[in-house]
Amino acid sequence: MQVVLISGLSGSGKSVALNLLEDLGYYCIDNLPATLLQQTVSLLRSEGHTRLAISVDVRGAQSLPALPDCVSRLKSDGVDVRVLFLEAKTEALLKRFSETRRKHPLSLIQPDLTVGECIVLERELLAEVADLAHRVDTSELSANALRAWIKQFLALDQSRLTLIFQSFGFKHGLPLDADFVFDARCLPNPYYDLALRPLTGRDQPVIDFLEAETTAQTMFADICHYLDHWLPSFDRDNRSYVTVAIGCTGGQHRSVWLAEKLAGRFGGDRQVLLRHRESGTV
Repeated sequence: MQVVLISGLSGSGKSVALNLLEDLGYYCIDNLPATLLQQTVSLLRSEGHTRLAISVDVRGAQSLPALPDCVSRLKSDGVDVRVLFLEAKTEALLKRFSETRRKHPLSLIQPDLTVGECIVLERELLAEVADLAHRVDTSELSANALRAWIKQFLALDQSRLTLIFQSFGFKHGLPLDADFVFDARCLPNPYYDLALRPLTGRDQPVIDFLEAETTAQTMFADICHYLDHWLPSFDRDNRSYVTVAIGCTGGQHRSVWLAEKLAGRFGGDRQVLLRHRESGTV
């Protein structure tokens, strides 16, 4: 049996995720208290269900402390449990609440809190859940890009550490889901070549431009050396995911090239995901 637990901040895309999983044939339950998780999985398993998607979030705040133990026990019972945590920057969440005119769930419990204060409190309440999960920052993602990333997530071998390389643009903000951030803004910028400006780091002329730069090759080698040295420690710590974010100014040229090159370098030996945040592609 496979169980996908969806959690995260209100307004970060949990409904998009749950609807996608329902379309993919998962039996979906929204807003289940964590204390009922094992009982629910056992019941549905006895009825022959093999794929479940369950939303567990701040609406069941009182039961959230029980979630880590529940997940551990389900895994001990042989259940393939995958925890997906969606989050977004406060500015993006405030904009989404303003556009939809919906109330934040915590404001129903504490009416004196503003939406911004509710978001801060929600981050605190969900911090331990985020530590269990594969985190995705949806601040700059379209719904279609999020659906594509979730499909990637479902295809992973959970017994192996997943190394995620993600390009991004600093002018759009740091990704919340990054474990390591490397800054490629010091490298020569193809943007200033008018012929290269409309291209990305996946296009051959940009690749040729950066491959010819000694500083770009040195940065690539240094990041490889760092990851080669430290990734075994994450393996020993039984980490499921490590996200390496590579940033440049706009997230189109240097960071994309580096992320692609690093994914190729580590993809032979490790389970690798490649993501380009600013274009929403994989």
